Amino acid sequence: MPDNPHALPGQAFALPGQRLIALEGRDAAAFAQAQFMNDVKGLADGHWQWSGWLTPKGRAVALFALLRLSEQRIWLVVPDADADALVEALKRFVFRSKVAIGAREDQVIEGRFGAPERAAGAVIDGDGDDSVEIDLSGDGGARTLRIVATGRAAAADADLAERWAEADLRHGLPRLPASQAGQWTPQQLSLDRLRGYSVKKGCYPGQEIVARTHFLGKAKRGLALYRCEGPVETGAKLMAGEETLGEIVARAGEWALAVAGLDREPTPAQAGATLLQPQPLSAGLER
Repeated sequence: MPDNPHALPGQAFALPGQRLIALEGRDAAAFAQAQFMNDVKGLADGHWQWSGWLTPKGRAVALFALLRLSEQRIWLVVPDADADALVEALKRFVFRSKVAIGAREDQVIEGRFGAPERAAGAVIDGDGDDSVEIDLSGDGGARTLRIVATGRAAAADADLAERWAEADLRHGLPRLPASQAGQWTPQQLSLDRLRGYSVKKGCYPGQEIVARTHFLGKAKRGLALYRCEGPVETGAKLMAGEETLGEIVARAGEWALAVAGLDREPTPAQAGATLLQPQPLSAGLER
């Protein structure tokens, strides 16, 4: 079933809270390779991937779509983290690298429920000099994300923006609020489903923890999707009677993602007084 059967296929709408960070300069790709958890060196120009920035202990500070427009131009579409704070944190690691890092106030992020005009899969349409389009389609239906100049921004629509976030969660893309930043490893967030991190690319913050967990097979928790029959707070404990199953890490509309144990079959659960019904994660958002 499509993620948004009521949205007009050609209707673009603003995605509030999503920001664009640009890394530009001779060492942009090299800096991104050294800092972020996916393999930027192996990513071709004009392609994008899921990625993120981790603490030294391997916990996700921010998750984002990383666009390699060229070796000297890397863009990050950041949906949840404080972009200005992320920029300042990244700048502390520039040292002698020839790269400028900044949040682009002249560009905005918008979405559309419908197939891209030219982008497909991991292939980007646009080089950053005008609008840029990427394909966020999955098994739940076609979606397009566009980066456009501020003066050309689409109008806000709270209902469509919430449906967009719901689609992210249903495909296993965690939309982590600030309270959940720095708490979870890529494996606990099941980011292998999105091909969102690398265990072979070499050093980056948190790489040792990520690689050790991978190669020793010690991932005991991962994402579970639930449909909520009432209000649920992020950070609430996921319970089955007196047993704690996990914790709610993301919520949008009537959908929630929890980090829960991988050693049991999904069962109905509760978060506070609200009943949650387990649902299968949709595929197709990996890049």
